[in-house]
Amino acid sequence: MVSRADPERVAAIPAVPVEVHAKGPPQPLEPCRYAFPDPRGAPPEGLMAAGGDFEPGTVVAAYRRGTFPWPHDVQEYLWFSPDPRAILPPDNLHVSRRLARTLRQGRFRVTLDAAFAEVIAGCAVREEGTWITPALREGYIRLHGLGWAHSFEVWTQEGELAGGLYGVAVGGMFGAESMFYRVSDASKVAVVAMVQHCQRVGVSLIDLQVLTAHTASLGAIEVSREEYLARLAEAIDEPVVFAEG
Repeated sequence: MVSRADPERVAAIPAVPVEVHAKGPPQPLEPCRYAFPDPRGAPPEGLMAAGGDFEPGTVVAAYRRGTFPWPHDVQEYLWFSPDPRAILPPDNLHVSRRLARTLRQGRFRVTLDAAFAEVIAGCAVREEGTWITPALREGYIRLHGLGWAHSFEVWTQEGELAGGLYGVAVGGMFGAESMFYRVSDASKVAVVAMVQHCQRVGVSLIDLQVLTAHTASLGAIEVSREEYLARLAEAIDEPVVFAEG
């Protein structure tokens, strides 16, 4: 399924400067203690494994295998690889004219890796409940400390955190996990900044996991699990340093 933008609503995309706060390649990880099954055998909804932990080596091994953690009420350590899979091709970003005006106005400042813990905490605050459990949050904070997980922060001119997103980078793949906003358009600004940064450093695959109306409006599409895994196999071996200036 391909998302098609209305040409009357799509605008030229202004560049969004990103201040990089933590530079350098990721650190080595302890080996994963588990063997993830082949995701091709999972049902369309994607549940492919249960158990394990959120150790840094486990989470990165899951991404390399084409799966991601998605805790549910019944069990915390659940791993999914849905079919179809949502991705945002770096060259397919859609920006509405209204959002383009917001970007040109310079109402926000964007940083990379300046406040990871605050961003993942913001993403966990949802009225409908959250899958970002304390254990998962702690695991991703450790991943961030090792240079594998990254956050984009969007700040108001007064220095308040207005929104952001976080995810995991493995080679030329960035898995965007979740986003939030406290000020209108802040999460969309974070997506634009993330895509433009991915273009600059050479990321070829942006994984969004499951398509939503919000991400589709920004250019996300769905591909089959088979196509996703083929793209992933190429992307994870690319020599990309995500936290470059």
